[in-house]
Amino acid sequence: MRRAGIYILAAGLMTMTAGPVMAQTAAKTAQVSAADKTFASEAAIGGMTEVALGQLAVQKDSSADVKQFGQQMVTDHTQANQELMALAKQHGMVLPTTIDAKHQAMVEKMKGLNGAAFDSAYVKEMVQDHEKDVAAFQKQASSGTDPALKAFAQKYLPILQKHKDMVKALSAKA
Repeated sequence: MRRAGIYILAAGLMTMTAGPVMAQTAAKTAQVSAADKTFASEAAIGGMTEVALGQLAVQKDSSADVKQFGQQMVTDHTQANQELMALAKQHGMVLPTTIDAKHQAMVEKMKGLNGAAFDSAYVKEMVQDHEKDVAAFQKQASSGTDPALKAFAQKYLPILQKHKDMVKALSAKA
């Protein structure tokens, strides 16, 4: 009987402490604007896609320059993805952990290409993607409302601009 009382007391204490924690998490999520949540979600999907395509570039019969660029994408976007996921967790946001159907279809298409055809399609996709990413990160860096997501965008914007310059140089070689 005494043990049951201790278990009930422990359960009650856990409920009392979990309530405020859950309320704080909900409050953090509610404080993040819809635009900031959209940015974070799109950045997560885009980052995962960059890693998947970069891994393909490294594995495929690509030129040395394309392989090197692909490895840079894997390295930089893996780091950014990990940081974004940690940031989302702190804010109580749930971000996608897999690539959406649209991006997965593109990855599957790229898997079917080899050699010069892969290089050309990959570089073209990376130019378009990085132009879009730079614009999204510029917008978030200047007008995002969540300070942490704004700082994330400010930190990674120069890296994305460097990627854009690198891939445009690759495109000019082709």
